[in-house]
Amino acid sequence: MTRHLRKRSFRLAGHRTSVALEPEFWAALEAAATRRGSSLAGVVAEVDAARADPALPLASALRLFALREASAAR
Repeated sequence: MTRHLRKRSFRLAGHRTSVALEPEFWAALEAAATRRGSSLAGVVAEVDAARADPALPLASALRLFALREASAAR
C-alpha cells in the first residue's frame, strides 16, 4: 500500500474487511453518506451488496460509486 492511500475497516456480511482508497474518494463517499442520511459504513455495505460482479474489487466499486454520486450531486 502506498502512502497516499488511507485504509479503513468495515464489517460486511459478518466479515471484517479493509479498504484502501485515496482521501479524496473517502471524502466523496462521506459526502454521499451525508446526502443519503446514512453512515459511511452503511454506504460501503450498500455498494458491497449491489456489486453485480463479485470479482470486482470493493475498492474499485467504491471509486465508481463515488464518481457517479459526485456527478449526480452537481
